[in-house]
Amino acid sequence: MKEVVLSLLAGLLVGVVFKFLKLPLPAPPVLAGVLGIVGVYLGGLAGDWILNYFK
Repeated sequence: MKEVVLSLLAGLLVGVVFKFLKLPLPAPPVLAGVLGIVGVYLGGLAGDWILNYFK
């Protein structure tokens, strides 16, 4: 849980710095970006499940 909070705080800090510097945010569009990250995470879980199933 600690790494989740630290990751969120780091992301917030980067977002604020980029806005103050008037730079584009280094992230994909909100919904597409979140769904992409969730997809990668779920794909990793599915891969682990498949590897463990066939062992």
